[in-house]
Amino acid sequence: MDTACISRFVTGLICALTFATPSLAQPSYSDQDVSDAYLYIFGRLLVASRQQLDFQEGFEWNEIVHRKPGAVDWPNPNLDVAYSEAWVAVDETSCTIVSVPEIQDRYFTVQLLNGWGETLANINERVFPNKPYGDFAVCLIGAGVDLPADITARIDLPVKTSRLLTRVALGSDWDTADTLQHQFTLRATGSPELPDLPKTPILELTALPGVEAFEAAAAALDSEPDLNPGLEPLAAAARAIGEAVKDPAERERIDEIIRERAFADFAKAGAAIGHGTVSNGWARPATVGVYNIDYLTRTLINYGGIWANIAPEVMYYRASLDGDAARLSGDNTYTLTFSADALPARFARYFWSVIAVDTERFRVLPNPQERYLLNAETNPEYEADGSLTLHFAAEKPEGVPDGNWLPTPSGSLYRLTFRFYGPLDGVSNGTFWPPAVTKVN
Repeated sequence: MDTACISRFVTGLICALTFATPSLAQPSYSDQDVSDAYLYIFGRLLVASRQQLDFQEGFEWNEIVHRKPGAVDWPNPNLDVAYSEAWVAVDETSCTIVSVPEIQDRYFTVQLLNGWGETLANINERVFPNKPYGDFAVCLIGAGVDLPADITARIDLPVKTSRLLTRVALGSDWDTADTLQHQFTLRATGSPELPDLPKTPILELTALPGVEAFEAAAAALDSEPDLNPGLEPLAAAARAIGEAVKDPAERERIDEIIRERAFADFAKAGAAIGHGTVSNGWARPATVGVYNIDYLTRTLINYGGIWANIAPEVMYYRASLDGDAARLSGDNTYTLTFSADALPARFARYFWSVIAVDTERFRVLPNPQERYLLNAETNPEYEADGSLTLHFAAEKPEGVPDGNWLPTPSGSLYRLTFRFYGPLDGVSNGTFWPPAVTKVN
């Protein structure tokens, strides 16, 4: 829906809510209008839900939590890195100092996001090539805070609260990654006013919210206004429908539209990750990490891979189907073959990997081998012609090197995510696609 259409929709809707009776026979907003507003606000609710779960777990503002490798519980985790996490609060009187250790020959980044899953900043060698370590002051734009003289850089944010994630590549030396991870620290320069957590539903990916999404719209928007220009009409629409559903008859009608139309629109959009492109059975999003007016892609990525970073940091490809357009299943054996002139390492400055996750909660597949990804550290073997074949099967196929095999348990439907960190060449410019996944039996 373009901005002009959204404006006309919202103007008509607000007028109807002001002047019409609840029993209006011809509502001023269509099923599609309701679906668009639902898919918009759902993206915010996913982040608000994750925030509440974090604080239930014991998070405190401006305190960093260091995770053991693999010990994160959100959709489509990156198991190549050690994560640390925090919720940052700043205001007109206080900044938060992010202390970053000096890291050599190992990928890392500090990512800051807002409450819609939009990336606001990264701290790493790409952004600060001269000195990507030291003390960085995260501040509210315009805050007149006296900072220490030795601050490496000040990073101004348009919001008072943000989600922080650090990623340190594990590589082949996990102990060093763990040591470096624990050297990231946070401290507030003052005593910022701490916000109340949004009172929105705690969501389960296996049960999408119905009309309660609109009932929570005002709380979601009040706690984190959407700052993307062009989306104001959809925010107003979500609020207006939230008011409309206070009428029981309208509540029932809206809930039915959500379940019959919005759920279908969401499922249909998932195949291409919104406005992305599909080739060789792999979907590549049109945008990632920053979304402008593309709220649909933002919601889909928050749903299936929350905390995605921006394209200069990483590019994601996702496959749910094999080369014959059949769903990937642990009951089958598949191969993925890269030619010698198009190996994954060619397209990643830092590292590449592929994981398999289930199709309901998007978590890695449990298996006796406790292997959840393939990458350079699994030491895959190459063919005599220089090509690389990766194998996906419940049992290791005969003659296949151990490092080329990802266990995919029988009875499971799954999807693959291929990551290229530090995208290069065709991954960077969007001309490369992984080869099709080929069913062997």
